[in-house]
Amino acid sequence: MPSRPRARGALAALVALFSAGYLAPYLLPTVVGRLAAGLGLGPSQAGLVGSVLLLGSASAGFTLAARVEWIGPRRTARLGLLAMALGYGSAAATGTLPLVVAGVVLGGFGSGTATAVAASGIAGRPDPQRASTLGLLSVSATAGALYLTLPRLGGGHSLPLLALACAAVLVWPVTGRLPGTVRADRGARGMRAPAAGPLPYRRAGAVLAGCLLCWSLAQNALWGVSGRIGTGQAGLSEVTVGAVFALALGAGLAGVTAAGALGSRLGRAVPIGAGTVLIAACVLLSSAAGGLASFAAGEILWNAVYPVVLSYLLGLAASLDPRGRWAVLVGSASSLGTACGPLAGSLLSETAGYPGMGAVLAGLLLLVAVPMTAVARHASGRPLVPGSIRRRGGAPAAFVAGAAPATTALLPQVGAPEQQIATIPAPAPARRRPVRSAFRLARPSDRG
Repeated sequence: MPSRPRARGALAALVALFSAGYLAPYLLPTVVGRLAAGLGLGPSQAGLVGSVLLLGSASAGFTLAARVEWIGPRRTARLGLLAMALGYGSAAATGTLPLVVAGVVLGGFGSGTATAVAASGIAGRPDPQRASTLGLLSVSATAGALYLTLPRLGGGHSLPLLALACAAVLVWPVTGRLPGTVRADRGARGMRAPAAGPLPYRRAGAVLAGCLLCWSLAQNALWGVSGRIGTGQAGLSEVTVGAVFALALGAGLAGVTAAGALGSRLGRAVPIGAGTVLIAACVLLSSAAGGLASFAAGEILWNAVYPVVLSYLLGLAASLDPRGRWAVLVGSASSLGTACGPLAGSLLSETAGYPGMGAVLAGLLLLVAVPMTAVARHASGRPLVPGSIRRRGGAPAAFVAGAAPATTALLPQVGAPEQQIATIPAPAPARRRPVRSAFRLARPSDRG
């Protein structure tokens, strides 16, 4: 059986791939802004190039959703990183618009490939939300450092694209820790064996994917024009806007750390629903910013909450299928929404202004918060909201669950398609009759 250091090495490789794949969306404001300034593009044209980049990423996820196991995680990851290095590197080396577009499409496909490998691998781990949290911490820290560094290195469109290419090169060595095939690593410590069979939870997964598409579109419609809001509407310099973004991503680090510490204490429904409502309020504040204080407050609070909600959404998607198919499909739907975001934000801001754009996006977020919360409430295997133990038999059932030798078997396991509750076959003595009667309330046939 593989050693524990090997399992930790595989987790480190997945986190590094996650960070490299998600770095392009995190750097989207500076990529779009520098494309507009460096190549003489209008806001909608620069937003379209950013959307094309992320469309390449989404297409990779949809293409590889069920093929990572067949191709092999190590080979797929290396192909993705190679596409990132070649695509972003060639786009950074030229000022010809068609070549830049071709390069960012290839680089975006590579980013999506790396993300697909990371998502499928994370879904196979015992605690996918913890692994997703580590990935979000890594990408937030990397993006924050780049936002502090890039404005001091000069202008032009090349620097952010070159940073994406360098990220792929730096991550390449850790791919050796990934398995050549899933079958060869199925018995690794800390990994769940993939379950055969058709795609489970089709309705819940489809609803979650559609909602996350709209959720990501709203987030990135604002994120794609946040730089222009800061420099244009709020009257700030690029260095100041970069510092605000770095502080915002630092707040994201704190938020993700808090989410990791909180874990499943509140379930997933409460963080997803309440967090999305709070994000909608931040979108309104940031889009209407007229100075440093309001712009910084909106961006920092928004970026503190956004990765928290995203970590719970990724954990929810991973829990629907231990083979990672829903994790990749939902992540690809999110990338598709991310891809449409810059263009949607540019068009909305040109039509209705930044405050009008914020009102539309906030309304969309409130609209999708309801079905996402419903999926989180009903589709996952673990108790998702406070009090769910109480609804499964009350205090006596909770007492039996705490006193039993195999407590985790009393609740459905995350990712188990059957969603069944194991029972304890040992009979209770006669004097324990009240406790045995209470335990019958927690059987599968009595679940409410």
